[in-house]
Amino acid sequence: MATRTPPAHASAADTVAAHLLDAALRYAEDRHWDVVPGTWLTTVDGMPRCSCGHPACASPGAHPVDPGWAGLATGSTLTVRRLWSGQPLASVLLPTGRAFDALDVSEAAGCLALARLERLGVPLGPVLCTPTRRVVFFVLPGSASKFPARLRRLGRPPASIDLVVHAAGGHVVAPPTRVGSAGHTQWVREPTAENRWLPDAESLFNAMVYAVRASAGLDGGRRTLTPTPSWGRRQTGLTEVGVRGAVGGAGEFVRLR
Repeated sequence: MATRTPPAHASAADTVAAHLLDAALRYAEDRHWDVVPGTWLTTVDGMPRCSCGHPACASPGAHPVDPGWAGLATGSTLTVRRLWSGQPLASVLLPTGRAFDALDVSEAAGCLALARLERLGVPLGPVLCTPTRRVVFFVLPGSASKFPARLRRLGRPPASIDLVVHAAGGHVVAPPTRVGSAGHTQWVREPTAENRWLPDAESLFNAMVYAVRASAGLDGGRRTLTPTPSWGRRQTGLTEVGVRGAVGGAGEFVRLR
């Protein structure tokens, strides 16, 4: 599918809308992922605010609109166009537990895990980073929810590590969605033909647990994560920057979303 290029005279909002729609269409058509529009950003007194209206929104412009959001998720490009025509600036959300689950760790842990997994030659799926300093690994659907039980068998309470499991009923915020004033989500490892077949979460378990525990002990240390020239950037024209992850201050828990 050809990339939509906004006309030269397009406004900034039109350009952002074109990029969001183009990404949503590509996820649906190229990857066969369901997508759903979320909230969007508005401007109040020169500051970005979430369309939900909550001044203290935890994920401004990047969360589901209402409790029934999952029923609207679709892999049909015709439906995608119709949904985004209603609100062209809506964020792009990907439901988890369908085509994939996701493992979500701190940026520092994500750096360590990526380095370890690549060194071991473990096949990886797409990986994204968020402007809220998290790294998200895509894995086979249904496999991530086994993590808490695996931790218990090792004698480690799930509440002992900072790892969020996004499984059935959850979602991840997809590039190039902007989250408030923090920035855009970006691909670290872009979706490609080579990583279409996702790894089982089990193959990532040891490296992920090691990375989370090691990063928690690096009092004030720093790790650098540089997104690749990504699918998201190449297709949407958005600028990507290196991401620097500061260690420390993260909670320690495993949550199911």
